[in-house]
Amino acid sequence: MGGLLLSVQSAASQGVLWGIMTLGVFITFRILNYADLTVDGSFALGGAVSAIIIAGGKEPLLSLFVALLAGLAAGAVTGILNTKLKIPAILSGILSMIALYSINLTVMGGKANIAMLGLDTIFVKVQYLLPSSFNRAAESLSVGLAFAVVVITILYWFFGTQIGELIRATGNNEYMVRALGGNTDTMKILGLMISNGLVALSGGLVAQSQGYADVGMGSGAIVIGLASVIIGEVIFGDRFNFYYKMASVVAGSVIYRVIIAIVLRMGLKSTDLKLFTAIIVAVALAIPVIKKPFIKPKIAERKAR
Repeated sequence: MGGLLLSVQSAASQGVLWGIMTLGVFITFRILNYADLTVDGSFALGGAVSAIIIAGGKEPLLSLFVALLAGLAAGAVTGILNTKLKIPAILSGILSMIALYSINLTVMGGKANIAMLGLDTIFVKVQYLLPSSFNRAAESLSVGLAFAVVVITILYWFFGTQIGELIRATGNNEYMVRALGGNTDTMKILGLMISNGLVALSGGLVAQSQGYADVGMGSGAIVIGLASVIIGEVIFGDRFNFYYKMASVVAGSVIYRVIIAIVLRMGLKSTDLKLFTAIIVAVALAIPVIKKPFIKPKIAERKAR
């Protein structure tokens, strides 16, 4: 029982760190209505940048800031490919993702991974601030929650500004925005930059948490992000304000990680995780279709009354 609780706690801590990546996916998938596959590459980019800076003896917080900037640049490239060069959204993301694999290897000095064991990461520094009774999972959870609250608060403020409202309107109806004189290309590029900046920030945090960065650490990140977004929406809904929606997305990431930890302890092979994730996404996306046969008779029955 104690082992299960420790596994759940560890999964929750990882879920919060990955939840920042999920916020990035939420921005493109739900707000911009854009299928962005850059995520797999920009997540690893954030980890690579953070690791190489820490290995060079620099501050871990500085490494996260530079990782954020690198993600912003990756998102800008995807946005320019789509809006200025008129390359389809999915293909522009694929092109950026492929290019980022080589870029990530270059950033890491040609190595497939960089270890940070024994180096000062943000989690090592936090150990001195938290009570000694906190284990590693609790420390990671505390750092993740702090970052998640700050990020969600900033996003909530930003999307309440005029520019933020224009980005949201572009995702809802870009033709209307153009008719009102708005530049939808700029809004798409800005939205993709914010999204991939958050993804790279998450990659840097995850790399510091696990003690190494790997060139393939972002493989399947987009599917994990989608699964987390959908789980959060299905469980918590969208009854309240925008802050609640973003918090539910991070909660969805935590729930996804906890589910994974539990099914692994129940005997699921780690090689089947991606298949399991794909099934979760497919089922969650199909829920509205599955509900229709049950909802329509109830609506008709109420009208009859």
